[in-house]
Amino acid sequence: MSVIDLADLSTQFRDAMASVCTPVAVVTAMDGARPHGTTVSAFASLSMSPPSLLVSLDQGSELLGLVTDTGCFGVNILGSRQSALAGRFASKGRDKFHDVAWSRDHDVPRIDDVPHWIAAEVMQTVVVADHTVVFGRAIAVRGQAAPPLTYHRRVFGTHAALDADRACGSRS
Repeated sequence: MSVIDLADLSTQFRDAMASVCTPVAVVTAMDGARPHGTTVSAFASLSMSPPSLLVSLDQGSELLGLVTDTGCFGVNILGSRQSALAGRFASKGRDKFHDVAWSRDHDVPRIDDVPHWIAAEVMQTVVVADHTVVFGRAIAVRGQAAPPLTYHRRVFGTHAALDADRACGSRS
């Protein structure tokens, strides 16, 4: 076996993962009367029975502490026109909600005008590497049809469906 250059492996892994198109959301929680949130692309549907999902949060995240302390969190799934909102919540700082319209719903922040929002109760957490995966049971969902915000090759974009002929592999 050859010696693995960990820096090279990390770079190759980061580049490979950048080629995967991911959805973008803002995970939120309350600290008393004050909302907190952070942008994530590591979240997914987990089960329909019960309706549940998972999110991955950095172990150093203040938000992770709030989620585990309160036992609940919100997932604000962003639409294709909300890249500025994603950038705001991806930054460091305590005033991410300044000038952002939101309301408290099921004890978690729901950002106004996001296409989909889910409130969840923490079911379980699992520490993996430098992140904690939080498994949540959905307790409320609000939504409307809208193109999603996605992250691919380190830029924001959206999804476009293939036309039916190309999707089925037929040729003219």
